[in-house]
Amino acid sequence: MVGENHQSRPVYPATPGLSTPGGHYSHVVVANGFVFVSGQLPTTATGEKLADRPFDVQVEQVLSNLEQALIAAGSGIEKLTQVRVYVDDIANWPAFNEIYARWAGQARPARTVVPTGPLHFGVKVEIEAIAVL
Repeated sequence: MVGENHQSRPVYPATPGLSTPGGHYSHVVVANGFVFVSGQLPTTATGEKLADRPFDVQVEQVLSNLEQALIAAGSGIEKLTQVRVYVDDIANWPAFNEIYARWAGQARPARTVVPTGPLHFGVKVEIEAIAVL
């Protein structure tokens, strides 16, 4: 099982709940008991980019994508250790924090929120993370 990998060689789990990566990368990599999730955008499993949707809809999609990646790796929200959030406008911070807190529940990983200005494809949020198995 992917979740049992504690070797130094990286494993690239299949991510059936996520769209095909748009470049030369994996959505999730497992190595040495850690799970590394690439920056997730508000993109549906069929590849539809939600850049024209409201901020809250984009956040919900990104968090769903993050959870799908964690599950594919044999991990979960409760095993997150680090989350990095990129938002196009710091004015979106209160809305993000409310949605994130509800989604994360009792998990309280270390977190960074970075206001960036425009993001790729015109989206409003991107999230990358590290978890344990």
